[in-house]
Amino acid sequence: MDLAAPFDRMAADYDRSFTEGTIGQRVRAAVRRRLQAAFRPGERVLELNCGTGEDAVHLASRGIRVLATDVSTEMLAMARAKVERAGLAGLVEVTRMPIEDLARHPPTGSFDGVLSNFGGLNCVDDLPGVAAGLAAMTRPGARALLCVMGPAVPWEWGWYLAHGRPREATRRLRRAGAAWHGLTIRYPSIGRMRRAFAPHFAQRRVSAIGALLPPTFAEPWAARHPRLLAALDHLERRAETTWPLPWLADHFLIELERVPHRVGP
Repeated sequence: MDLAAPFDRMAADYDRSFTEGTIGQRVRAAVRRRLQAAFRPGERVLELNCGTGEDAVHLASRGIRVLATDVSTEMLAMARAKVERAGLAGLVEVTRMPIEDLARHPPTGSFDGVLSNFGGLNCVDDLPGVAAGLAAMTRPGARALLCVMGPAVPWEWGWYLAHGRPREATRRLRRAGAAWHGLTIRYPSIGRMRRAFAPHFAQRRVSAIGALLPPTFAEPWAARHPRLLAALDHLERRAETTWPLPWLADHFLIELERVPHRVGP
């Protein structure tokens, strides 16, 4: 199975269809507020599934060193070009690395933080293996910010049912995951993510990224209702950590902290 193929095909259109959209800009801004709180200038961050390099450039512009990785060579080519245009090649290294290779072929050096934005970990079956790999290359106290597609999204249920597509409305609830362009996409709960990363990482915070805001496939609707979208965004940011919003969001942002290795019984 070619894990990169669907992302290679998406690369040329990704920024136009997501990064530059009205919904995409708002959900990315929500994640960036947390990046600013978690990472400091001079730190070194490992970014998984970096895509076209938007977050790597944002972090590097704040003086943070980034190892930006992805499985897609087309996405990486766009990321490299974006880093060069921003004049940040001295702070960002872009390299191909499937997430599954973390344990088998780990990057060199130690990291102060980890970022995986917008669903990269939904393509991974062995989450505990990823956790163990990240634990081996991060210092105690390192923060991991993981933005993951969740299983229960009322916006999606209503949208697809209203359009007569019930199978798509329930796709995230299937235990075996959902087929997408030859890949299996899984939708772990917050609890499953927390358990998968224990005992190496402890949960510190979880927030909604797209609970009141609609998913990005509703971009045409959002473009017609800018004031309503702004109001929904304002409400979501005020209540982003409040139950049940993170549990009913298109993505949830789980923030973990690397805990020290325990010695002895």
